[in-house]
Parts: sequence; structure tokens; C-alpha cells
Amino acid sequence: MDPSESSKPLKITFNGPAEYWTDALPIGNGRLGAMVWGGVASELLQLNEDTLWTGTPGSYADPNVLKALPEVRSLVDDGKYAEATAAAAKLYGNTADVYQLLGDVKLEFDNFHCNYSEETYQRELDLDNATIRIKYAVGDIEFTREHFASYPHQVIVTKISGSKPGSVSFAVSVDSKLSHHSYVNGKSQIIMEGSCPGKRIPPKVHVNDNPEGIQFSAVLDLQISDGTGVIHVVNDKKLKIEGSNWAVLLLVASSSFDGPFTKPLDSKKDPTSEALSSLKSIRNLSYSDLYACHLDDYQSLFHRVKLQLSKSSTAFVSYGSLEKKKLSNLSLNKNQDSKISTAERVKSFQTDEDPSLVELLFQFGRYLLISSSRPGTQVANLQGIWNKDPDPKWGSAPHLNINLEMNYWPSLPCNLSECQEPLFDYLTSLSVNGSKTAQVNYDASGWVVHHKSDIWAKSSADRGEVVWAIWPMGGAWLCTHLWEHYKFTMDKDFLKDKAYPLLEGCVQFLLDWLIKGHGGYVETNPSTSPEHEFIAPDGRLASVSYSSTMDMAIIKEVFSAFLAASEILGREGKNLIEKVQNAQQRLYPTKIARDGSIMEWAQDFEDPEVHHRHLSHLFGLFPGHTITIEDTPDLCKAAEQTLHKRGEDGPGWSTTWKTALWARLHNSEHAYRMVKRLINLVDPAHEIAFEGGLYSNLFAAHPPFQIDANFGFSAGIAEMLVQSTLHDLYLLPALPRDKWANGCIEGLRARGGVTVNICWKEGDLQEVSLWSKDRNSLKRLHYAGTIIDADLLPGRIYTFNGWLECVETLTFPPRE
Repeated sequence: MDPSESSKPLKITFNGPAEYWTDALPIGNGRLGAMVWGGVASELLQLNEDTLWTGTPGSYADPNVLKALPEVRSLVDDGKYAEATAAAAKLYGNTADVYQLLGDVKLEFDNFHCNYSEETYQRELDLDNATIRIKYAVGDIEFTREHFASYPHQVIVTKISGSKPGSVSFAVSVDSKLSHHSYVNGKSQIIMEGSCPGKRIPPKVHVNDNPEGIQFSAVLDLQISDGTGVIHVVNDKKLKIEGSNWAVLLLVASSSFDGPFTKPLDSKKDPTSEALSSLKSIRNLSYSDLYACHLDDYQSLFHRVKLQLSKSSTAFVSYGSLEKKKLSNLSLNKNQDSKISTAERVKSFQTDEDPSLVELLFQFGRYLLISSSRPGTQVANLQGIWNKDPDPKWGSAPHLNINLEMNYWPSLPCNLSECQEPLFDYLTSLSVNGSKTAQVNYDASGWVVHHKSDIWAKSSADRGEVVWAIWPMGGAWLCTHLWEHYKFTMDKDFLKDKAYPLLEGCVQFLLDWLIKGHGGYVETNPSTSPEHEFIAPDGRLASVSYSSTMDMAIIKEVFSAFLAASEILGREGKNLIEKVQNAQQRLYPTKIARDGSIMEWAQDFEDPEVHHRHLSHLFGLFPGHTITIEDTPDLCKAAEQTLHKRGEDGPGWSTTWKTALWARLHNSEHAYRMVKRLINLVDPAHEIAFEGGLYSNLFAAHPPFQIDANFGFSAGIAEMLVQSTLHDLYLLPALPRDKWANGCIEGLRARGGVTVNICWKEGDLQEVSLWSKDRNSLKRLHYAGTIIDADLLPGRIYTFNGWLECVETLTFPPRE
């Protein structure tokens, strides 16, 4: 499929400058990010660097926790759940640290720009090339700005140009809400040096406060056209450009962060020297050179997956032979409705249900993952990398009881496995601190992490409320991503060198955390269901009991992954494997409540909030695999009842989780209802907590902005179109045929190392092509009750028709 053939251009568009932060447009290279406002007389780029956090390495081991643990367990055993909940506050650790901002680049244009023609204004983020463009006219002069963030060269690039010679004039400065000072270096650079607070919020913003925090430096380099224009230095803080044809701004930044175990004061890194060195390596490259490298890098990832949807039968034409690798042109006239903003499209979706907006939002999730998580960067946090506040909501910290995991849900099915690397690097750091927490706090081997962490790889429980803080399953859930990565990539070296040691440490902790329980079972105690309370038999609210359904489901997944990995790597016979096998048989089964839903706790407690946002007790359905249509139909029926009981309301991430859950049940109607539920425009001036929706720039809302729902949306759409196990491939399992009657998806990945292209017409499968790059793969293909076996040899493309008959085999490898 040629990118130019999409239904509508993959662009987020505006007809005016941003009024709110969620009107601004994001760019990022995984480490550096910017929100571009697109003002005319004054422009603002709000900057982020992913290692800027409050604090220093902490201590996540507390022997007092171990002393308090028997009391909590005893109260649970006695059925005193409210008392156990109160006592569990003694298990708290320190509060997590807070993600910070870098600063602002401010551009001030002369009053001439105030006379711009509003009807000429265009602002867009083009997902195809990861570039923001702003255009407007003043009289007969058209002004253009382009912004992109380059991963190969680790720089944010801005180009400002005018259609007439000598028409570019503006002043530029760099500022920050953190403790900092800025100065001009030479005649064309501004250096900003500063520090993050050494203690968490409220942050200190005065010079010399908390100097022990992470130090940072940003360098802005200015280039103008040769022979035309001049640069003036203003008050040693600002640069003023007059009469140039164009100007290029290069923004680089660095920090003293040297890993989660090194105190900033002990860091040998010099942020300013590193930033200047980075700038020196690219300063002689032209704008065209920088842009070409950026495109090569970005598009090698983004172009792997293409999606086209249509509800119009007349618009559909088969993409035909995959030798040409073309999908159909489902488009309307590309210039039609070109002035309709994306916000207007979101607003009208409830009535027009435009499938091309679903395409855009699906690809936007992939764009955000590429832009916020690349090899060598930090993990994508609660807002990816974009943050304007020294005190962001929930610290913008990684939350491990759904949000961090959801951030990485699309990485494998949506063909961006490299973007997972920061997650696995982070897991390694968490396991180091987590081993100390396990040993000291719980007298356990292995390693443990709780519900919230930070750049320092915090592993102990957070401080706040028991209902969310006391949850030692965060590391275990993250470990399921290790096994999923292997299943999608079939990378045995990854399994042996990275995944298995982490899985081994995780199961060691889980075996020690499980204690003898009721009826011959082993149980977790204390146990919570994330962020949710129950009504205890005595009528009081509580959150602590034993063996919540989510605890059991996660442990089952981890144990199964460990045993399967052990067999693949030839580790049979180890004593640890026998212990896991024995414990696995004694885990509490998933049970069905009196009302026919999945029980959330080991007992059928009364639920005081049946529409709660979390769906923790459905982990076994998605993202887990212990509840399946084939093997556990009764539990699937109970899961459906659970979803009806929970309802459709909730924040963005809850909505997209429900999309994936309904998709796993092969219920296209309800999966689509949740897709539609998310696409509601949120007014940032009148946000309603827990209502979800989208902002005008397509950032997903809790509210406020949380990036997890953007990622969850992409994963949910993929789940509606393709589902897989290592041996089975389900085609169009939850396709809403009346909404997306025709369409094509190219480049999705399935477990077993298989790449999938699908085309359908009038709601029925027309063609599917499969290939495995470098290994044999035996698959059972499932579609509309038909099941066939397919033996896929590496380097060959196998094409099947709608009856799953193989109609073509090509012997060349496609572009991955």
C-alpha cells in the first residue's frame, strides 16, 4: 500500500493556534519531546527530556514492613478485613518521585505577523513523516514553520521560512520553570543550565535550592541563510534575527542522570559538554540532510503497518496481488473537507462514524510509541514524554497496575517490537532494587515491584492509600511482556539472555509470597484488587483480603511462561521448576459469582462500586490467556456478564481495555461501542473526571491527559482484526461488519513470528497473506467456523482466499 493512497491523509489538523496544551501538537524522538503551539505573533515549544525527574536514588527496603506483615495476615485469616486494611498502611514505602519538564523555546515575531490572514492559517502533524507544519500568510508573504524530532541525530529541528527574500525576523529565548540560568554562547547559541529538585514535590524553583538533583543543559543553535540577514545578541539571553530568508533552530539537551543507582552528585556526566558535543556532530549537516535521516529512521518503523477502513461498498477495490504490496484506494477526494479540523471530525464522529478517523487514531498510537520509547531511552511514562508541569497529575510516573503495561500493548501486534527495549531495560533495574525489597520487606527470594515506580526504579509500595499502594504484583505483570515478546519474535537469544533470568527471579518471589491457605490452596495474603474496595461481611469497606482474582491470574500466566521457557531452553529438572509445577496446581481457580459474573475476590464480597474503572478480574481474558472461548466457555460467559455489569463509562484507558476484552470474546458489536465511546471531544476548560474521551490533538483523556488509552486504542483495533496464539491465528474475530464493511490491514504481527495482511469486502474475508521471515511456522487458521492447517516456510508469502484455500505462494521475502 502506498502511503499516498490512504482514505484521508494521516494528519492531525487545526485552523488556528493552540489555546490549551492539549491543542498543541507533540513531536519526540524517544528522549526529547516538544509540544508545538503554533502561535503567530509568538510561538511556544514546550520541551521535555526523559531523564529529568525529582529526587535521588532511594532506599526501598524497610525491615519494619516485615514486622508488620504477620499482623496483617492474621487479621485477614480472622476475616477482619477492615482492620487488615488499616494495618496494611504499615507496609507503605516512600513516595515515588515526579517527572519534570525541560523548558520552553519562545519565538517572538514582529507586529507585522499580527496582521496575518486567518483563513490562510494551517497547522498539522503529519504522521507519515512525523513533522509539524504551520503555514499562514501576511499580505503576499507566506510563512512556513516545520518541526521534527530526529532520533538518529538526537535533536529537535525547527525551520522557519518566508516566501519573499529577507522576510524572516524574530527573537528567540529559552526558559524553564525549574531552577536554571540561560546565556548566549558566541553569536548564535543559547545555553540553558539548570537542575531538578533533589526532593519531590512541591518543587523548588529558586537558584541553589536542592542542587543535589539531576542537572541538565539545553543548547539552542541558530543558523540563518548565507549572505542575508543578521543575528543580534540581546541582554546575553536572547537572539534576534533580522532580514533572513530562513532560519534553522537545532535544540539538543542532556542531563547528569547516569542510571537509577548513581546519585546525581556522584555523576561524572557534564550535561553542557555532552550537549555541545552532540551539537558539534550535526552542526555541519544541512536541514535536508537531517530531515532525510529522520525520515529514513521514522518511516522504517511507521510504514510497517497500514490500515484502511470503509463502510462504503462502492469505495472498495481489492488490493489484488501482494507482490505489488498495494492496498486499495478507499479515498474520497483528498482535498475535500481539507479545512475541517481534526477536533471537528472527533465532534461529528458520534453521528458520521467516519472510519478514516479510526485509521488516524490507530496510527497516532503507533506514532506516539515511536516518539516516546526507543532503544536507549527511558520507559514511556504516564504521559509518554510530554509534560508541562513541575507537579504533573499522579507524578506522570509509571503505574504498574495497568497503565505502564497498556503503554506497550501495541508494540508487538502493531510491529514495533524495538520500542519495547526501554521496558526491558527498566525491568532489569527494577529487579535489582526489587530483590532488596523482597528480601528485607518480605523475607522472600527473587524480586518484587509494586504499583508505582519512577526513574530511580522504586520497588517498594508507594505511600498514600492502601487500596492502590499495597499491590506487589507489578513486576509479575511486567514479566508477562517478556514472554509475549518471545512469542511474537521467537527470539531465543532474547529468551535466554534477557527474559529467563527476570522470569526466574519473579517466580522465586511468587513462590515465597504464596502461603498455605484454605482448602489445600496456596494464597496471596495480603491481596488487593487494584484500586477497588469491597464491602466486608461486617458491612464495612475494605480493600485487603486474600487471593484476589487478578493475583491468581497473573501468577498463572507467569508460572506458565516460566515453565514453557524452561522447556524451550532445556532447563528441565531444576528444583525451581518442580516447585512451580506443584504451586501451579494449588492456585485458586477463577470462580463465578452468584450474579453470574467473574468473582473479583476469593470470596463473593458485595461490590460498592459495580461500575468501577478497573477490570482487574478479567486479566485472564485480556491481556492474559487463561480465559478463552475454546477452553473455558463458562468463564467467557461470566466475563461477558462482568463487562455488562461494569458498564461502558470510565476513563480513556478503561474504555480501550474494554475494547480488547470484548474483542477477545469475539463480540464485534460491543468492541466497536467502546471504540465509539472513546471518540468524544473533551473540552479542556470543562473536564469531567473519569469520563474519558479525546482532546483536540487526539491525546486521550482520563481526564486529564494519560497516554495509555492512545496505546490501548491501537492494541484494541489490532485485537479486533487479528488474534493469535503460538499455533492459532484468528482472522477478523471482532470485525464490526456493518461499520467497517470493507478494508485492509497490512503488517500486523502474530505470535509465532508471523506477519499478517488481511483484506475484506462487504464484511467477508477476501484475502489473507502470511509470512515468517526466518523460521518454519505451523498455524491453524480460523475464520467464520472454518479451520485449516498451514505450514509456513520462511521467506515465502502464502496467500489464502476467503475460504482459506491457498491460492498463491511467492518465494521472495517482503519488507518487514
